[in-house]
Amino acid sequence: MGPRKTAATLKRKPASPARGARPPRKKAADVHSHGAELVIITGMSGAGKLSALKAFEDLGYYCVDNLPVELIPRFAELAMQSAEIRRTAIGVDVREGSKLDDLPDILESVRKMIPTKVVYLEATDASLLRRFSETRRPHPLGANTSVKASLAAERRRLGPIRAIADLSIDTSKFNVHELRAHLTERFQPKPGKKNILVSCISFGFKHGVPEDADLVFDVRFLPNPHFVPEFRPLTGRDPRVAKYIRSFPQSREFIRRISELLVYLLPHYIAEGKSYLTISFGCTGGQHRSVMIAEAVSELLRKAGYQVKTAHRDSPE
Repeated sequence: MGPRKTAATLKRKPASPARGARPPRKKAADVHSHGAELVIITGMSGAGKLSALKAFEDLGYYCVDNLPVELIPRFAELAMQSAEIRRTAIGVDVREGSKLDDLPDILESVRKMIPTKVVYLEATDASLLRRFSETRRPHPLGANTSVKASLAAERRRLGPIRAIADLSIDTSKFNVHELRAHLTERFQPKPGKKNILVSCISFGFKHGVPEDADLVFDVRFLPNPHFVPEFRPLTGRDPRVAKYIRSFPQSREFIRRISELLVYLLPHYIAEGKSYLTISFGCTGGQHRSVMIAEAVSELLRKAGYQVKTAHRDSPE
C-alpha cells in the first residue's frame, strides 16, 4: 500500500455548479480577450447619425438605433456574454427626452463591463439648417418652435455628453460617402495606415479666412502669376502656372519645409486623438499660388501615407 495522502497533498476537485445556476460573470480581462466592444453614436440631429450607424453595420457591428438609455447596461451585458456578437453600436439622441441626462452616469458603469467608445457627431448651425430645409423634416424637439431655436436647445442638452465623447466629428466637412469612409478608416484601420483625414484647402484672403481651418499658411510672399497676362485666366492647377510658381527657389523651399513640418506634426495630432486636420493655404484671390501649393503639399502627404482631401474654395475650376 502506498503512502497515505495528507490534506496538504490532496487537491480538492471544484464543486459542480448547481443545476440551473447562473454562470459567473466574465471578468474584464476575459472581455478584452473575447474582443467585445460597444460604440455609442450620438450627437446633433441632422449631423449624420443614421449614416454613421449604416457605416458601422457594414463594418460588422450589431447596430441598434434609439435604444432606451436605461437598457444600455443590460444590452452591454448580453453583448459581453454572447459568443456570436463581438462588436456592437447603439444610436442615442435627443429623442430620449429627460432620460438623456442619465447617460453620462450610465456610461461610467458600462465602461467597467465592456470597452466603450462614444462617437459624437456635430455640425455648424448653417449646415444643419440647410439639411433640415432640404429634407423638410421637423426637428425632433418639436414643430412648434423654429429649427434654429431647437438646435440651440439641443446643443445645451447634449453638452454633458459631448464633454465625455472619445471622438467628436464635425460632419459639416463631409458628405455621406466621406463620413462613411472616415468611420471605416477609423474603426477598421489597415495595418500601418495613418488614421487621420487631412484636408488641404486653398483660399483667397480677399474672400476671408476659412472658419474651419486648423492651420493657416499665407503664401502671398510668392511671385504672383496674376501679373503674367497669359496666366491670369488660368489657375494653379494648370501645368504652365504650376511650373512658373515652382521656378522660384522660395516656392520649392516652402513646399519642402511645410511638408516636412506636417509629416512631423501629424503623428502627434493622431496620438492626441485628432481624426481630421484642415490645412488652409491663402493667397490674394485664391486662384493661383494657394491652389498650386495646396496641390503640391497634398501630393507629398499622400506619398507619406496619409489620406488627403484637396479642395479649392475660391478657384473657378
